[in-house]
Amino acid sequence: MTIDTVIFDFGGVITSSPFEAFNRLEAERGVPHDSVRRINSTNPDGNAWALFERAEIDAAQFDMLFANEAAMLDINLRGADVLKCLAGDVRPEMVAALDTLTTKGYRIGCITNNVPSGKGAGMALSDDRADEIAAIMARFEHIIESSKAGVRKPDPRIYQMMCEALSVTPQQCVYLDDLGINCKPAAVLGMAAIKVTSGDQALADLGKLLGLSLT
Repeated sequence: MTIDTVIFDFGGVITSSPFEAFNRLEAERGVPHDSVRRINSTNPDGNAWALFERAEIDAAQFDMLFANEAAMLDINLRGADVLKCLAGDVRPEMVAALDTLTTKGYRIGCITNNVPSGKGAGMALSDDRADEIAAIMARFEHIIESSKAGVRKPDPRIYQMMCEALSVTPQQCVYLDDLGINCKPAAVLGMAAIKVTSGDQALADLGKLLGLSLT
């Protein structure tokens, strides 16, 4: 079946990875490298991060619960400090690719795990940044935010929700995400999956798959 739909993750794909900012925070605070990743990988479906991405707790509760989870691993970090790191830098080449795909007749969607914090879907910290993200989001035919849907990647339901919203089959779709754990269920459903390590790599792999020049 021909691929005619491209579904993007947002943070780490359209923008730079928040893990880069997490690592800078860890260095500033003198805690071990990848501490945030370690905390978030402990009890990954029921920890503070998972609860917040499903909007089951608010920012104040997240701050407290995350700090408690960190302390159990002998790490001194507050959830509020981590939230300040979430809004990555926009990758202009990815935004340009969205426009190229649309011009070529492809349908584009976005599935993002986010939290009810900051301004807008991209969790921006300023109005100007929120406006920039909103202009990018307007390019997508459909967007699913975990904090609004109450379900988060890698739950297969969130990919199925996108297919239903666009009235497409998984086999018509390619999915891009910077986390392999989120690519896996998309591939199991039948989507072509691309793990993103950089903007250039993502566009090269996507272009090769679709037979387009995106770089």
